[in-house]
Amino acid sequence: MSRSVLTPADLFDSRQHGFAQVAVVATPLGRAVHVSGQVAWDAKRNIVGRGDIGRQLEKSLENLAAALASAGASLDQVGALRLYVKESHMREGRAIGDALKAAFGDNPPCATWIGVPSLADPDFLVEVEPSVVFLPTAP
Repeated sequence: MSRSVLTPADLFDSRQHGFAQVAVVATPLGRAVHVSGQVAWDAKRNIVGRGDIGRQLEKSLENLAAALASAGASLDQVGALRLYVKESHMREGRAIGDALKAAFGDNPPCATWIGVPSLADPDFLVEVEPSVVFLPTAP
């Protein structure tokens, strides 16, 4: 099996930090698309929605969609999400739910919300990590 690394233009190049934004692994049954946890950074590493968990989750999901698109996948193919939510914002369920509904509509993935004391940057309020997305073998 082999792994190929993708660096979507809409996301910052994380390889300088020792990890890929997207890794595609060939398997006997197709391709497994792995995506790193996404936060509310733009491509230049500016935080979008500072202090606003709803806006940060929207941007994180936009980044997730861009990461998936780089491998030929979409949000509709995500079976489950892990949301790492800064403990100070765990009670903002309405804003979190609204952002998820805006991205997924009436066909949402499973989700687990995990309260954490902090994330990679003190201003990050949420990080989104998808389950593996499986795609058929490329022709």
